[in-house]
Amino acid sequence: MIIRRNTIQKDLVRNAVYEMKRHVTANEVYEFIKEAYPTIGKGTVYRNLDILVEEGALRKVEVPDGPNRFDFTLKNHYHVRCVKCGEVSDVDMDEIPNLLERIHDTHGIEYLDYDISFKGICSKCRKEEKNE
Repeated sequence: MIIRRNTIQKDLVRNAVYEMKRHVTANEVYEFIKEAYPTIGKGTVYRNLDILVEEGALRKVEVPDGPNRFDFTLKNHYHVRCVKCGEVSDVDMDEIPNLLERIHDTHGIEYLDYDISFKGICSKCRKEEKNE
């Protein structure tokens, strides 16, 4: 993990993810910051998100068939993605202890990390379905 110097832009990006209080896309972070700082570049926001992930200040949540999300909760935890709207949320459950060590490796793979993501329908989308 390489720690780079703090910059105003990096602080803006980190603070935006914390203020938004959800699993945000890079573009959502850019739009959020752009409201107060219209001259900030999209590349600056994207680059600083990657730097913050590399430094361990943010977590990147890879989303199949959708844009990656950024999370301020750094401890291992699981996510659920709404199949209707694509929103990503934390799952309320304890981490499965020693999960990597519990894998029966029959293929010679060195397991490094994992992301567990569930699929579901969020409460907002369920309400919309009932109102149709």
